[in-house]
Amino acid sequence: MQVDASLALRIDQSKKTKMTLEEKGTIVPPPVLSTYPEMVSRTVQQWEGIISATHWEIYDRNQPNGADFYVGALELGHIHLDGEIHLAITSKLADVLIKAGLAQKFPWGRDWVQFKIRNDAAVNHGIWLFRLNYDRLKGAATETLLDRIAGYKASVA
Repeated sequence: MQVDASLALRIDQSKKTKMTLEEKGTIVPPPVLSTYPEMVSRTVQQWEGIISATHWEIYDRNQPNGADFYVGALELGHIHLDGEIHLAITSKLADVLIKAGLAQKFPWGRDWVQFKIRNDAAVNHGIWLFRLNYDRLKGAATETLLDRIAGYKASVA
């Protein structure tokens, strides 16, 4: 089977754990999501320095699959059309979030976590997860973020 060069490049890029905004496809405004995921998307889009764009299907750069969020050139994460959040975070923070039951393991990389937005409580939690990662990308120390996770876990327990 012969694979055209652009498809081969997309397949190669899909194996990366983090991609630049330009590598993901044409940069256009994100689609309007369903009710609960859209609440998270609109909140994240208001933060200083956020770049938001359509998140494309990995093998079809013409098929929208959610909303991407970047802080400058750094990937914050994205929300899929089904409401699943994927956050590009460090493996250390991912391990702590998973162990605390605040996020789920991402099957394609240790430095990512996932979480499904299903209701109002999930909206608040999704915003909290995005904010934690946003603050990390803006320079917050890992120890500060670990303390924040511990405090949040205690408040929702």
